[in-house]
Amino acid sequence: MAQIRHIAIQTQDEEATKRFYVENFGLKEVRKLDSPRTSGYFLTDGHINLAILRFKNDVVAGVERGTGWSGIHHIGFQVESLEETAAKLEQSGAAKPRDDINVALGLGAGGAPAGHGNVEVRYKGPDNVNFDISQTGWVGTPTSKSHVEERSTEAATS
Repeated sequence: MAQIRHIAIQTQDEEATKRFYVENFGLKEVRKLDSPRTSGYFLTDGHINLAILRFKNDVVAGVERGTGWSGIHHIGFQVESLEETAAKLEQSGAAKPRDDINVALGLGAGGAPAGHGNVEVRYKGPDNVNFDISQTGWVGTPTSKSHVEERSTEAATS
């Protein structure tokens, strides 16, 4: 069964949004993001990765919203098999890969190889809800391959 492991919030002020969730809900910062495409933070409660994102161009944000939009942007499911899940989604006819965003992020076919961690393919499902699928999970979640590796590295350096 797929598990919800990621929720992404698009914001215009990643510092203030991060501070709100850390101070009011005790979430832990697990990574600061700053790339030519996106800045923000990954926060966690130990089970779900909450991404606080400020997109730097409309293609990465999704042209239907653009960089000026704020709110819940997408959710992410950790799956056992990318290939099996992609086949199910295609068969359903209700979900389509977001090729525009996948290309802009370097994901999916011709992009980042499976197993790199975090999002591996972005889709649009019913009701225009964007979602990610990942076989490796998200940093800060208990089943994330990168989470296990980070804990092993921390233990080795402690």
